Amino acid sequence: MFRRQKLAETQIYDVLKTVKYPGYTRDIVSFGLVKSVQLQGQDVAVLVQMTANQQEIATQIQQATTEALQAIAGIGTVQVNVRLKEQVPAAAAHGHAHQTPQKEVTPLPGVQHLIAVASGKGGVGQSTVATTLAVALSMAGLTIGLLDADIYGPSIPLMMGIKGQPQVTGNNRIMPFFNHGVKTQSLGFFLGEDAPVIWRGPMVMRAVQQLLQETDWGTLDVLVVDLPPGTGDVQLTLAQTVPLTGAILVTTPQDLALLDVKRGAEMFKQVGAPLLGIVENMSYFTCPDCGKETEIFRRGGGQKESTRLGIPLIGRIPLDPEVCDAGDTGIPVAIGRPETTVGAEFHTIAAAVMEILSQRPQHKTVSIIN
Repeated sequence: MFRRQKLAETQIYDVLKTVKYPGYTRDIVSFGLVKSVQLQGQDVAVLVQMTANQQEIATQIQQATTEALQAIAGIGTVQVNVRLKEQVPAAAAHGHAHQTPQKEVTPLPGVQHLIAVASGKGGVGQSTVATTLAVALSMAGLTIGLLDADIYGPSIPLMMGIKGQPQVTGNNRIMPFFNHGVKTQSLGFFLGEDAPVIWRGPMVMRAVQQLLQETDWGTLDVLVVDLPPGTGDVQLTLAQTVPLTGAILVTTPQDLALLDVKRGAEMFKQVGAPLLGIVENMSYFTCPDCGKETEIFRRGGGQKESTRLGIPLIGRIPLDPEVCDAGDTGIPVAIGRPETTVGAEFHTIAAAVMEILSQRPQHKTVSIIN
């Protein structure tokens, strides 16, 4: 008589590791969402605990997990229970369970606000916005830090006009560079100019955590984080490591960029990070001879998206050679050419951000004990 092979808990976990969190490359096990696996003969029951209250995402995870488990040869009944954040039970589930502890997200010591500058796709100028915004906020009197979290393409060292390798203190804290009134940290400081970063997800995530947590930021009013384009491991690592005050989305007016903004907005929504506003880059070009404004990439895309998301459009940055020159020379236009139209716009954006932050709760600052 044919006998089905007895299922093992490790076999179930191997299958669960193939179930991706919707919109991400990581699986529900590595995210720590699988709280228990119970086996009774060929029958299996899985408990998944969400860290947010997104019913649509919970439904997708439940369906994908159920389908993956039902594909196991000889499987009996499959029960997948997905609980939302607000459904956390008072007592732990009974029975044998493999537990993955949920990482506590605590504020970065000494930092009152942490702002992520993000974009759904590359080439829209989010690094330029992050750099120049940080400088403009510093010029407005705030104590500012700037973290280049674009691990695969760090450009902040060039844009901030900084070269060299950071020093490490006796208690293993990395000292950030200081230029244009901003404390700056980037993986680019540790690499050669032409050295590629060929890393898998876990190495990238660890690098982000080290740059964020092991840099001696001191006391900051705002830490601006320049994220890589897209919705990958870096974004999720940041959201799971420290609480974000919010995110600023950078786009251009064209439909393709706006489509990716929608994905970025949904990502921050899923991780519980507020959206502070949209910056529309390359909005228009002003003819230097006649002064006529030409909207090269269409008009009103940023405003349309801000209306849809219910967040403000905090700036429209013109397509201007001054911005390109500033990036190459390491002198952001906010400090190098503040009298120009594009320089003044960045100061307007900084003022809008300061107004938004004044209405947000500050993270309780904690002194670093070395």
